[in-house]
Amino acid sequence: MTYSIIPKSHLEGALRLDPEYYQPEYLEYLNKIKKFKVISLGDAASILRGNTPKEYGDFEVPIVRSGDLDSNFFLSGDLLNAKDDNIFYLRKNDILISSIGFGSIGKVNIFTGANDSKGTVSEVTVIRESKINSFYIWAFLKSKYGQFQINREITGATGQLHLNTGNVENIVMPLLKNLDIFEKLYVKADKIFEKSNSQYAQAEDLLLEELGIKDLKSEEDLSFTTTLKDCLRSERIDAEFFQPKYENILSKIKVKKEKLSDLVSWQKGIEPGSEEYVEEGKPFIRVSNMSKFGLNDNNQQFLSEKLYNELKDKYQPQKGEILLSKDATPGITVLLGRDVEGIISGGILRLKIKDKNLVPQYLSLVLNSLICQMQIERDAGGSIIIHWRPDQVENTIIPILPLKTQQKIADLVNESFKLRKEAKELLEEAKKRVEEEIEKKK
Repeated sequence: MTYSIIPKSHLEGALRLDPEYYQPEYLEYLNKIKKFKVISLGDAASILRGNTPKEYGDFEVPIVRSGDLDSNFFLSGDLLNAKDDNIFYLRKNDILISSIGFGSIGKVNIFTGANDSKGTVSEVTVIRESKINSFYIWAFLKSKYGQFQINREITGATGQLHLNTGNVENIVMPLLKNLDIFEKLYVKADKIFEKSNSQYAQAEDLLLEELGIKDLKSEEDLSFTTTLKDCLRSERIDAEFFQPKYENILSKIKVKKEKLSDLVSWQKGIEPGSEEYVEEGKPFIRVSNMSKFGLNDNNQQFLSEKLYNELKDKYQPQKGEILLSKDATPGITVLLGRDVEGIISGGILRLKIKDKNLVPQYLSLVLNSLICQMQIERDAGGSIIIHWRPDQVENTIIPILPLKTQQKIADLVNESFKLRKEAKELLEEAKKRVEEEIEKKK
């Protein structure tokens, strides 16, 4: 049995009486912090909360929501846009904390854009105008000594978790020396991260250039015709499906083309139901955990060890496979560089390459590219949740470049991912430096 005995005088002014708040591990961490001179976030900076925009749509202002923050770099993917009306604008070196939602709450990042950039937040706490180095605050909050306090201050039950500004103000930090090192590590990591993005963009450009469609403009025709035969063959009568732009892009590609089903075998994931989610266990990988740069832990859900063991033989992805989303945001592709201890959801397909003359990194890039995204745009249906049916996936056309060119593209992709890994390691180093400085204090 684990327990803590807390004097009445130490009950945080009687504002918290729940035993979770006084876990022995939390108290041990707090005692280590208090060996230093400390400052609370409420005393060190302004703690703010962005306004939730009244309207989303085709507007100019990107909005960062709680689920959009990544554990590593600033953003995890594409953002929604909000109406420019009573907007709370981000400023340079604002620290952001995801402040709502199981699986998202507690993620920390820092905004390094210009003051009053066209960007805002919703359900995200903003730490601004700090008296001490913002990059140190960022690193501290990502460390176990910051994360335990964030977790400690969260209120509400699973599904309705909240981290309010008053809770964030209570977090205390030790005043360490040489705080500039954290900014240097972040800036260095950010530059490597940008270089990684550049390498990936070069791979995308090379692909389109070799296929002869780099400068192709995709414009919709206001009017066009089709035949009854084509309608019957495709089992579609909606005008969007027959837009000439879709056939135009494929007709411009003169290299050999194959159906995806001729190149890979596939296995669909499973939906065990949300009632099977647990707070700790093996990851249940959903479409929201995918990006073209790999898997992430956005709003990560977990399954029990027991259920994982029952499902893993059929639904656990393995090194060398390609994960392909077919629902919600179809067409996101992740090439796995390692085995993954987790189970994939029913909205994801596991692809295994059958053709030895097809380089995995090349196929992954093609699936993420304009060539396949336009085919998905044409084929996928659904009013609220978009679905890309397995038979449509199988019939997706894949252009096949010569093996030498495929490998050249793959080399750029590999270099991009290598740099991305290096950048993440620098961010991890910043977090570990905080922990080491606190732990070496006698």
